[in-house]
Amino acid sequence: MTATIETAARSAGADANAGTGTGTSTGTGTGAPTAPAAAAGPAAVRVSGVSKSFRGSATPVLDGIDLDVAPGEFVCLLGASGCGKSTLLNLVAGLDAPSAGTVEVPSGRPALMFQEAALFPWLTAGENIGLALRLRGLSGRRERKAEAERLLDLVRLRGSYDKRPHQLSGGMRQRVALARALAQDSPVLLMDEPFAALDAITRDVLHEELIRLWEATGLAVVFVTHNVREAVRLGQRVVLLSSRPGRVAQEWRVDIPQPRRIEDKAVAELSVEITEHLRQEISRHGR
Repeated sequence: MTATIETAARSAGADANAGTGTGTSTGTGTGAPTAPAAAAGPAAVRVSGVSKSFRGSATPVLDGIDLDVAPGEFVCLLGASGCGKSTLLNLVAGLDAPSAGTVEVPSGRPALMFQEAALFPWLTAGENIGLALRLRGLSGRRERKAEAERLLDLVRLRGSYDKRPHQLSGGMRQRVALARALAQDSPVLLMDEPFAALDAITRDVLHEELIRLWEATGLAVVFVTHNVREAVRLGQRVVLLSSRPGRVAQEWRVDIPQPRRIEDKAVAELSVEITEHLRQEISRHGR
């Protein structure tokens, strides 16, 4: 599965590389959602009363998290470093189990993107995607190659099937990682700060590409970030986690229509509001 592939590739890669809209703020999130509208029916992701503790730590990382993500919804998880955002994402991905509470993903294991592209350096871009397709059940080599080429075209990397990771820029590697995640054919995509290491221009371009793909595919996306403007730029809903233990402190429904730009006035204004709440959470933790 994609999460398993990326976890293995992160380890392998490390070895190889050594040497005017508004946002509505409430406790539950209200206001009109941004298109595409979330489909009616059961949640794509349901987190109920989830807590997570690690051995040797007196304070739980997560405490009593309740979060539903609707099919087709784009939700950004925001919080200070160490607040448990990535831990929560790992629980949803099935990479770890909660200490209490339940995590439900009715469609099965979601696709997952890490901050690093986590590509196998000895495989080409197409072969990295093909590995995910093989685990998905596509047994024919020609079928896998055709689908990998289609996915590369979808992320605007046509002609890159035979290129190895070292021949690609950072942004291009992240596009391959996104194509590999899409190869899982899951209706839920989890993204753990996938653009954090990129320069501002490349990150802005990939924001546009991600929204284009989200609108085209109808995926439910859970996107972890500590960048407030990035969260407002992308999400239909922004969920702020408190620090140690991580709890849902506040939510905002982002009513700014897409396409948005990170420098838009409405994005900046809502970002200022959310940043103030984030600072309060950080200050509360520091006391």
